[in-house]
Amino acid sequence: MSQHLHLAHTIHKHSTHLGWDRTIEPVRTAQSGDRLLFECKDAAGGHFNAESTAEDVGRMNPDLANPVTGPVFIEDAGPGDALKIVIEEFNPSGFGWSAIIPGFGLLADQFTDPALKLWSYDTAAQLPAVFSSEAGVPLKPFIGTIGVAPAAPGRHSVIPPRRVGGNMDIRDLCAGTTLYLPVEVPGALLSIGDTHAAQGDGEVCGTAIESAMDVVVSVEVVKNAAPKTPRFITEGPVTRHLDAKGYAVTTGVGPDLMQAAGDSVSSMIDLLTGMTQMSAEDSYMLCSVCGDLRISEIVDAPNWVVSFYFPRLVLG
Repeated sequence: MSQHLHLAHTIHKHSTHLGWDRTIEPVRTAQSGDRLLFECKDAAGGHFNAESTAEDVGRMNPDLANPVTGPVFIEDAGPGDALKIVIEEFNPSGFGWSAIIPGFGLLADQFTDPALKLWSYDTAAQLPAVFSSEAGVPLKPFIGTIGVAPAAPGRHSVIPPRRVGGNMDIRDLCAGTTLYLPVEVPGALLSIGDTHAAQGDGEVCGTAIESAMDVVVSVEVVKNAAPKTPRFITEGPVTRHLDAKGYAVTTGVGPDLMQAAGDSVSSMIDLLTGMTQMSAEDSYMLCSVCGDLRISEIVDAPNWVVSFYFPRLVLG
């Protein structure tokens, strides 16, 4: 953590909320240009520890999922403005988890039993996290949930992403990225949580390497510049940490994108279980934390192509 750089505020992890609501009382007030440190809980709010087992997956309360730290009132931010957020750095905890949660995930119909993988990783995120004797996952800490309050009244679930951000699970919301969110209420009411140590595009089993960590961001109000939906700018290449040995790729082809996505992941799980000693459950979770779903073709009606890219370096 760059202690020599001034932080205007620390927003502590006890100041969390569940759901987006314009009436939630802000826990801090910040100025445009301030640097803020958010202490973020993992998506299960600390439910898992180093002694947890798959049985603990079923004990999670879904109503307590994805706590976010905040909200912070940004002075001079108002409807129609953009909130520019520069993600500066992460201080990871070193502990994480991935799980198959019954009823959740792209292949929920195929994986009906709970499973849990616990991770202990290098807090500098310089070394791959060990998945098993056969696999190690390069780390890329990022923010899973970041958003501002919607104008619509009432409490809105934190699980689906929204026009104002939220649970977007975009792995490129990492250090160096600049994010722009549309402001809908006075003060914007910014909250951050659901931090991850690594994830593939699609987060196919429903979880990444879920991990508590501190996040430093700077905020700036850009007047009358609200995007229709969140947009962001990356600092450089986004897959270099996984590109070194190329990819194994499976595809799904058909008239339904969701079915094609599921087919491509199922084929990759079959490939991995045939190539290694991993179970289907472990292969599914590994796909979620390091493999990427991509729409390869969406113009040649009536069939579309979805591809699943698995980085070969993960298997050594």
